[in-house]
Amino acid sequence: MKTGEVKIINKGLEDEMEVWGYRPCLWKTILVGVGVVCSGGLLLLLLYWLPEWGVKGTCTHTSLRDAHTLLLRTTDEFRQWFRAKAHVMLAPWKKPFDSLDLSATAQLPNGDHSEEHYGKLAQGQPIQIHFFTHHSTKYYWDDETQNFETYKGLEDVNVSCAGIHSDHSSGLCKTLQDFRRLFFGENEIAVRVPSLFKLLIKEVLNPFYIFQLFSVILWSAEDYYYYATAIVFMSVISIATSLYTIKKQYVMLHDMVAAHSVVRVSVCKGNKEIAEAMSTELVPGDVVIIPANGMIMPCDAVLIHGTCIVNESMLTGESVPVTKTSLPSSGEDAAVSYSMEEHKRHTLFCGTHVIQTRFYTGELVKAVVVRTGFSTEKGQLVRSILYPKPTDFKLYRDAYLFLLCLVGVAGIGFIYTIVLSVMNQVPAKTIIIESLDIITITVPPALPAAMTAGIVYAQRRLKRVGIFCISPQRINMCGQLNLVCFDKTGTLTEDGLDLWGIQRAENGSFSPPESEAAEQSLVSSAFVAGMASCHSLTKIEGELSGDPLDLKMFSATGWILEEPTEEETALHNPLMPTVVRPPKHVVLEANQNNPLAQNMSFEIGIVRQFPFSSALQRMSVVVRRLGEKHMDAYLKGAPEIVASLCKQHTVPQSFTETLESYTRQGFRVIALAHRQLESKLSWHKVQSLSRDLIETNMEFLGLIIMQNKIKQETAGVLRELRQANIRTLMVTGDNMLTAISVARDCGMVRAHEQVVIADAVPPKDFNPAAIMWHYTENPQTTKDNQSVEINLEERAYDKRQPPQEQSYHFAVSGKAFAVVTEHFPQLVQKLALRATVFARMAPDQKTQLVEILQSIDYTVGMCGDGANDCGALKRAHSGISLSELEASVASPFTSTTSNISCVPNLIREGRAALITSFCVFKFMALYSIIQYLSVTLLYSILSNLGDFQFLFIDIAIILIIAFTMSLNPAWKELVWRRPPSSLISGPLLCSVLTQILTCLFFQVLVFLLVRQQRWYETWTPQSDACNVSSYSLTHSSNVSSPHDHKNIKNYENTTLFYISSFQYLSVAIIFSKGKPFRQPSYKNWPFMLSCIGLYTFLLFIMLYPVPAIDSFLEIVCVPHDWRVTLVVIVVVNTAVSFMLEILILDIILWRLVFRGNQGGNRPSASPATAKPQAANSRWGSSFLSWLFCRRNKPPRVRYMNVALELQDDPDWPPGPSTVTYASDAQSHISAAL
Repeated sequence: MKTGEVKIINKGLEDEMEVWGYRPCLWKTILVGVGVVCSGGLLLLLLYWLPEWGVKGTCTHTSLRDAHTLLLRTTDEFRQWFRAKAHVMLAPWKKPFDSLDLSATAQLPNGDHSEEHYGKLAQGQPIQIHFFTHHSTKYYWDDETQNFETYKGLEDVNVSCAGIHSDHSSGLCKTLQDFRRLFFGENEIAVRVPSLFKLLIKEVLNPFYIFQLFSVILWSAEDYYYYATAIVFMSVISIATSLYTIKKQYVMLHDMVAAHSVVRVSVCKGNKEIAEAMSTELVPGDVVIIPANGMIMPCDAVLIHGTCIVNESMLTGESVPVTKTSLPSSGEDAAVSYSMEEHKRHTLFCGTHVIQTRFYTGELVKAVVVRTGFSTEKGQLVRSILYPKPTDFKLYRDAYLFLLCLVGVAGIGFIYTIVLSVMNQVPAKTIIIESLDIITITVPPALPAAMTAGIVYAQRRLKRVGIFCISPQRINMCGQLNLVCFDKTGTLTEDGLDLWGIQRAENGSFSPPESEAAEQSLVSSAFVAGMASCHSLTKIEGELSGDPLDLKMFSATGWILEEPTEEETALHNPLMPTVVRPPKHVVLEANQNNPLAQNMSFEIGIVRQFPFSSALQRMSVVVRRLGEKHMDAYLKGAPEIVASLCKQHTVPQSFTETLESYTRQGFRVIALAHRQLESKLSWHKVQSLSRDLIETNMEFLGLIIMQNKIKQETAGVLRELRQANIRTLMVTGDNMLTAISVARDCGMVRAHEQVVIADAVPPKDFNPAAIMWHYTENPQTTKDNQSVEINLEERAYDKRQPPQEQSYHFAVSGKAFAVVTEHFPQLVQKLALRATVFARMAPDQKTQLVEILQSIDYTVGMCGDGANDCGALKRAHSGISLSELEASVASPFTSTTSNISCVPNLIREGRAALITSFCVFKFMALYSIIQYLSVTLLYSILSNLGDFQFLFIDIAIILIIAFTMSLNPAWKELVWRRPPSSLISGPLLCSVLTQILTCLFFQVLVFLLVRQQRWYETWTPQSDACNVSSYSLTHSSNVSSPHDHKNIKNYENTTLFYISSFQYLSVAIIFSKGKPFRQPSYKNWPFMLSCIGLYTFLLFIMLYPVPAIDSFLEIVCVPHDWRVTLVVIVVVNTAVSFMLEILILDIILWRLVFRGNQGGNRPSASPATAKPQAANSRWGSSFLSWLFCRRNKPPRVRYMNVALELQDDPDWPPGPSTVTYASDAQSHISAAL
């Protein structure tokens, strides 16, 4: 390997990184040490903030294998740098599972290795293994790949399901356990809560706090203790609040994982013994025994014997118990390599609660440990919370750029002060202090506290409406959301399903729908028997528990479920079945009404269950009715799947039409089927039969129609978001037609809009991947299906229509989404732009969709109830969880209201907080510049502002105004306009620049005017301009009497102090914008009272001087005429500032230039019909666009560019019944699908 060569680790994964190797260099280290001493420790701080400089400055490149220090850089858009120390450990083999390979020739059956065997192997020469740790993950050097690799667990061996049963089912001996523990470490998700001292050091070393420390030291040298104390006080409160929040989050996370971090477990040893051990000692390959009363899983393990009922709410957010079955040991399924993702229903995940176990007599429920520690599913979740990606928001990037500009301005002032002071022979100490002072004036140390205030107020308002936030910086992001993805079940619709009715099939045709399944006439029917027995319900502490759909279906029958006790199971050798039966009074009535049924038993024992599989979309049971010799099988699942497994003559001819009519109305439809099994089948034989043999040649029984009601708030909220120009999507795991129906019902897709289903199939045999485009029928006109379809197909295909009339939405299934992302990358962005319904989406696909939408510059919000949405909630710019379960710890926002009304509330508060941030930032920037201008002008006459003048401005004006201007609540409704996302944007820069120029003009004006007054003289303690007539004044510049060496008291200082004080207030009021994002400022009474109070005080001391106040503020007495002149100048200054802000920025620039640019893709009216003023507007807009270099400028955001491309594409959207093949991107017309 070449020295200095870069390698990629975690290739293709989310945390992919580049890695370089370094070794220490003595001469570089000595040079850096000297630099640190000479810079007074500042170089050390710089190297702490920039780890790449620290490594490159003290080390030289070397190969990764020989490296002492490793430099890591993420490959994502953030390009973060990290440093890691390389370590060496000694081990008998190179890899954790090498021992299995080595012992293949000398092992006992079923991997039963003896202690002596391993003892001999371990006596060989130990091998040196290089490794490093980063973000709680260990990376080991691999000589074969010449790179660092991670070891996750048993999956690394790529073992088959049958291989787990044959090679890993008997457990490990102690030697092998100890060896594997070298690589995998202790089995714990160690969330170390840092000490307050460590957190404090990390917080204090923030660049802003270092700058504040520098400012405080400088002000103390100038005896400016009061403001220094105020800044220290604010910083202490800010640091204390931050430390409290961080510590609280660490403690919360620590408590969340502590429940299962250390528990006692029973472990099978290689010699078939069972030993007690601590869960921290577990390693991949260990076999643990799951106790009958359940446990909280301390690791990820795959079930090899028995069945478990598990509550997985910690991971999925879904509190419904899930049944886990043992891993297949024979047949085709067992030959497949084990994968946690594919074999989820056989895997017990870390942190999930095993409620109870099911087992055969004398057999233990066993599971093989697959992953431990941070490699587990829960460990990965905790890692993502401990080490989150940085918040990428333009506001913060621009804020740093803006501060750099201010630093540049400060640099000019710094040089100007030094040159001026040297020319005037000022002492060196004064030059240093005054030149550094200009930097602290230009870059305000109070800026972080002022910026945080708005977010803190917004967080408090959100808390009042039941929205809790664990990542306050994301509140500003919510203000920029322009797309929100919604989960369907539990978010847009009610959580549970209600039984709408049943429709039985008899003699190959459907009976009329029936609303009640518990009627006496149906008790003896196979349909009700199927409803009562075909489910995975169980009793936990006397309460029925299981899938909500199964619960509703079973409760609709009115039957009773009885389970055998542990004693009964132990007493009888065969497995005691779960029994379902109707209530006794129903049986008596049924027997009276139907004499033929008197000898018939209604009790049904469930002999075997085949659990629901999302891949197969069905579940089945084998049952025996009490007293009957044969067994029956019942099948329940997706109607299309069930119908395909039934005898064709039993499926009604109107099956497809009936099913579509229900799904189009938004009903969830499940089909039932039945089969009488051969009487020769014994109880034990059924236990070993594969489900494929049973789930065939069924008789179709009918349909169960479930209703998923839309929440009453849903439609109104979606309408409000649409009116606010915020796009909405549905991302669900439910059926496609049901999802489209719900999208129409809640207004996501409007009545006149067309839905195009993109149905993709992967390549098969020699056929390439293809997308079929289906145009759905409009439910508004369903009298004649055929004519409707033809009309819609023609309408949608008419390319001559204006773009706004060609309203269409794409609907994509999870299967199609996978095919499109893999085989049609050129269509991904086009589909993402117009797709509204994503159905049958897996959890990782939801996350992938969010990333695709972000890649085309959407600011994405995700709203879900926590079920399967964790990844997407974390990945979105703003994730809002409607679940208060532990899974919501991954979501930045959690709402206590279980409907989507929290979304507009959050966006409104986000917009208000964002505008507040802009207002405060602009105000603080103007405050710095105004004070900078005043000080620079006074430096020219070797003067400055007095300490108490600085104090009055900084505390009485700036701090009070900055903290009260942030209190404006959000505007009561969402408007079409979005707030700007960038500080470096035309309108905002124009606003700041015009105000700076206005303030500069009026300050220079009064500075020059005061020197032109007839009464003006160089001020001395004997000067008394107030009491001397302006006509009798003589210039007495030769008076030589001792006065303040700082030269604070003079007419220029007093004049500039008055003018600048009013300028601070006027820019505060101008920048404190209200509508359309915040309530008007006059409703913010603390701000209004502060402004009125300060205006009154300043006018009072200006027109009616009070000697005590003048003495305190070090201002001198000036003639009354000059005071009146200053009031006039103040009024003119304020009026000019208001006019420039409102006329130029709000009216001319926004409406004609920037707004026009935003809506550049909209069709414009024809010139012939345009009114004269509209023509003038267009002329003005064109001229200003040319002036600001915005003419024909393409949109900055990618989704707008894609929209403009599609507008000019005659082949988009694809026509009805066309097929797009992966071999070429052209559409080919095929036969009607």
